[in-house]
Amino acid sequence: MAGLYLSNLTLSHFRSHKRAVLDVDARPVAIYGNNGAGKTNVLEAVSLLSPGRGLRRASAQDMTRRPEALGWKLTALLHSPRGLNEIEIQSEGGAARQVRIDSKPAAQTALGRIARVLWLIPAMDRLWIEGADGRRRFLDRMTLSFLPDHAELSLNYEKAMRERNRLLKDMVREPSWYAALEARMAEAGVAIDANRRHALEALSKAQDAAETAFPAATLELQCDMPRDIDGFQAALADNRMRDLAAGRTLIGPHRADLYAVYTAKKVPARDCSTGEQKALLVSLILANARALAAETGAPPLLLLDEVAAHLDAGRRAALYDEIVGLGAQAWMTGTGAELFDALGDRAQYLEVTEDSGTSQVGIVP
Repeated sequence: MAGLYLSNLTLSHFRSHKRAVLDVDARPVAIYGNNGAGKTNVLEAVSLLSPGRGLRRASAQDMTRRPEALGWKLTALLHSPRGLNEIEIQSEGGAARQVRIDSKPAAQTALGRIARVLWLIPAMDRLWIEGADGRRRFLDRMTLSFLPDHAELSLNYEKAMRERNRLLKDMVREPSWYAALEARMAEAGVAIDANRRHALEALSKAQDAAETAFPAATLELQCDMPRDIDGFQAALADNRMRDLAAGRTLIGPHRADLYAVYTAKKVPARDCSTGEQKALLVSLILANARALAAETGAPPLLLLDEVAAHLDAGRRAALYDEIVGLGAQAWMTGTGAELFDALGDRAQYLEVTEDSGTSQVGIVP
């Protein structure tokens, strides 16, 4: 299978990296070094090759190297079954990111059509036991990987909802002020809901068809809203008095939640052990990758930060086997090279060190 992979990633004044040039091949990339050396910063750079704010959800200003604060730039050579793309992303003076694809200015949403990127980071380990916001982001990241236009739909919905919420906070009661906004919200909101359900169906099929060492999860989208445009628009109108009292919109896809059950044990994910919760997350990322490989012809780029945490040696080896079997270029971090012993020469290795606040990346022979 012709895969999706980076052959070059160059960081300039990005986070702790003054300049780093990474020339790699299509194999998984194992990155190791001490805590705080700058390993996750490399993964964050790769995550910016997809729409959104990256795996840390940081502002462009936060990503600039200190104390210089000159702005930052990333360049990447991305190979896919469709060909080779050169991607440039930069920010000057804390301004919003600017994207160029093959030397032409492009919207961030355009990245989703050429680069499918999934990630698993330590902050997600508490996904099943914290608020619904994180689970919605997790679901929308998976949905975006299947349906690149999902990002634009989400932006349209959020913009219309913000305007409606402003009216609600100002206690505007005139129906005509709401009608056009609610029509836009209904059109985008129903599409968002349908996209999410499409993604969950694809994940379910991928889990059912896989032989894997990781547990399957039964997923359910919990969303109390009509699933047709006219019905949702009517519900928004009917709910105005309640929304006026709250000062915000109380129904819609922005209130949805993702409910998961450890299938074999019939135990809700929130009640599972820490190790089981981590295994379920890994399982879903792998299922997402398998589904994308079947649907698009190539697995996505995988970003697995400190992936060895909560995985025993057997599960770690099984994870590496599945990544290699998928043909995915996975960028993985860990504190020591020994965490990647089971990969052997199936991967390439980078060591990240830090001196006086500046990260250095070295290719390990």
